[in-house]
Amino acid sequence: MPGLMQKGKDSVFGTVLVALAVCLVCSVVVSFAAVSLRPVQDNNKTVDRKRNILSVVGMLDPSKPVDEQFSQFETRVIDFDTGEYAPEMNTEEFDQRKSSKDPELSINLTAEQDLADIKRREKYGQVYLVRNDDDSIRFMVLPVRGYGLWSTLYGFLALEGDGKTIVGLSFYEHAETPGLGGEVDNPKWKALWRGKKAYDEEWEPRATVIKGTVDPSREESKYQVDGLGGATLTSRGVDHLIHFWLSEDGYKPFIQRVADA
Repeated sequence: MPGLMQKGKDSVFGTVLVALAVCLVCSVVVSFAAVSLRPVQDNNKTVDRKRNILSVVGMLDPSKPVDEQFSQFETRVIDFDTGEYAPEMNTEEFDQRKSSKDPELSINLTAEQDLADIKRREKYGQVYLVRNDDDSIRFMVLPVRGYGLWSTLYGFLALEGDGKTIVGLSFYEHAETPGLGGEVDNPKWKALWRGKKAYDEEWEPRATVIKGTVDPSREESKYQVDGLGGATLTSRGVDHLIHFWLSEDGYKPFIQRVADA
């Protein structure tokens, strides 16, 4: 009888030991895979970002390498407060998204300022420029973000060189409801932004997502985009984030400087 009890104890111990060994081996394999694949993942993220930037200005050609097409863009870092370029910032290493969470590289927004519900705004931003043959700005692509219904929407707003005409708006990351707020990804809705005016003659942000459908016969229709059906809060979130990033607290100082150049 004692022998049987000892055998039972050994069996339990052996089972636990084997389980621990399997867990250890699996954790080592997973850790190795994560570390070894990180450069590939980072490269994929970079390529996807470039693809989204090309797409928002209508320059993406799926038949050509993304890096080759993206060579048409000039990447710069700007100071949000002055609207000037920030040559002291390393363009290759700068991460705008990470900067927004760094107390030394970002500022707290007041409730009045924080239309986009992002809490903090980075001190520096990254912009992507396409120039004409005479060196003037043809397109400027600006990273934007703001809270919708369930998530923060991350995307790009593209403007023509005049700073007032919208070329496109596209989001590459969000968790809005599929079929409702998720319609921010719908090509038909995104196409509604092309040609709309971002500002009025006095440089006040005017681009707006309205409730319902735009009446093209009305003068203000040049600033308006149809709301997303059944997604009032997501539509409002997009409207607020556009107004924020077009404001003095966003890219307006830079946009005006480029437009006046």
